[in-house]
Amino acid sequence: MRQKSSYSNKIFLLVLFFLIAGTIHSQPQKVCVASKAMVVSAEELATKVGVQILKKGGNAIDAAVAVGFALAVTYPTAGNIGGGGFLVAHLGDGRNISIDFRETAPKKSFRNMYLDSSGNFVQEKSLLGGLAVGVPGTVAGLILALEKYGSMSLTQVIQPAINLAEYGFPLSVSNAKMFNENRKYFQKFESSSKLFVKENEFKEGDIFYQKDLAKTLNNIQELGIKGFYEGEVAQKLVKCINQNGGIFQLEDLTAYKAIERDIIKGNFLDYEIISMPPPSSGGIALVQILNMMELIHEKNPNLDELEYYHSLIEVLKLVYAERAAHLGDPDFIDIPTEKLISKMYAKYQSNRITNQATPSKEIQSKLKDFFESEETTHYSVLDEFGNAVSVTYTLNSGFGSKLIAEGTGVLLNNEMDDFSAKPGVPNQFGLVGSEANSIEPHKRMLSSMTPTIVLKENKPYLIVGTPGGSTIITVVAQVILNKLLLKEDIETSVFKPRVHHQWLPDQIDIETDSISEELSSKLVERGHKIGRKRLLGLVEAILIEDGKIIGVSDKRGSGHAEGY
Repeated sequence: MRQKSSYSNKIFLLVLFFLIAGTIHSQPQKVCVASKAMVVSAEELATKVGVQILKKGGNAIDAAVAVGFALAVTYPTAGNIGGGGFLVAHLGDGRNISIDFRETAPKKSFRNMYLDSSGNFVQEKSLLGGLAVGVPGTVAGLILALEKYGSMSLTQVIQPAINLAEYGFPLSVSNAKMFNENRKYFQKFESSSKLFVKENEFKEGDIFYQKDLAKTLNNIQELGIKGFYEGEVAQKLVKCINQNGGIFQLEDLTAYKAIERDIIKGNFLDYEIISMPPPSSGGIALVQILNMMELIHEKNPNLDELEYYHSLIEVLKLVYAERAAHLGDPDFIDIPTEKLISKMYAKYQSNRITNQATPSKEIQSKLKDFFESEETTHYSVLDEFGNAVSVTYTLNSGFGSKLIAEGTGVLLNNEMDDFSAKPGVPNQFGLVGSEANSIEPHKRMLSSMTPTIVLKENKPYLIVGTPGGSTIITVVAQVILNKLLLKEDIETSVFKPRVHHQWLPDQIDIETDSISEELSSKLVERGHKIGRKRLLGLVEAILIEDGKIIGVSDKRGSGHAEGY
């Protein structure tokens, strides 16, 4: 399956049909103002697919499902049908829903499967090849959302993705760069090399065809969920995974179910926060951060820059310590959700913060003492019927396990690395886990994905999320704090440089120009440690305010906002 570099008549027809509203890979539109509907995603073509679905009368769920399938074609570093994720939605009738389509551990998985004979964690086993793969959930999750809350057929919403895979699409600069940078990993697997490795490097404008993926998507279109989790496609997935070190069985796929879960709700200032419950840690952690920052703001509404960042960093350390101690798959462990997100516990926790940094080694969960009387992608969708959808899904690392299942075109996740392979030992994102997130058959691994919707008077006000591994929670929190607490406009709230602390390692990661040298020095004087400089998040957000809909795609990435 080789790529070609010239347009065909089919390409011309595809472009004319789907992209009549704009040119392919023009400079991505970072800010868009509309009056009826909006889609913001990490890739321009996928955004346009969602907009076309909305213009044809589809609702936000229809568009979200279409964008999810399209990103699997046009943004393969994270868009997927071989991974998993979470969907949060506020429906026009006032209901709030969440769908958990997180991957699960295969039946033959076991606690110490990534340890060597000396008991040491061998991370490559959980990152590359078949043993790293969790049972994919994306197809089940998208179809569940469509069947229960959509208004269009699967045939309608998946067809754009099929066309993009079958007839190809021109590579953007960022796609070409990511393909080239991961060449050495794709070369480890013959099936991946056929698609992602060629004699010369990929370049902008190359037409990228995925014929096998088109066949798989066609199979899903014709057979629904069975087109992926049963039959020929399922057999090919299992065969390839096991030929590359995996431990899959067909029943791992046939037994998979996406699950509707009770939403996480919080209140911040005059707004309601709805976000994802476990196995996402995002919703609980986000509400904890906002609860504590609100209390700190109430005590001192005129915090200067030093006090604000010091307080935020100390809050983040407390929250990530709780994450490690208590959160995991709710089908396997009891999670004290109501205590963790309560205002009383936030008060108890915030009272632990002093004017000096508390070393992370001295911070442990205090819940037992308290008694109350990420490589990922995100997209946001709003329709003209009052429906809002926030979706974050992933392959985990960029391009997941780097393994394509032969004959399917499906890039497989490496989500098993999100388990605590050895409690106390960090994963690829530096996150330390506990027994709560240890490996067990059929268990869902803990996630930081935080698809979130902010409501004002029970109407969508802000739809937000981001990729970024362990930084997702802190990035989403800062966008919300920037907008609601600091009263900044939505562009500034998204584009403003950010900071990150996740308890362990005990350091503040920063973006270039996120804090001044003077502020950095003052934080160090208080006992903080400044870590590395790196990009923090790729936010895709929609704000509904003063009769306008404003879509914002983070300037840090190549995403695109479009509405009408």
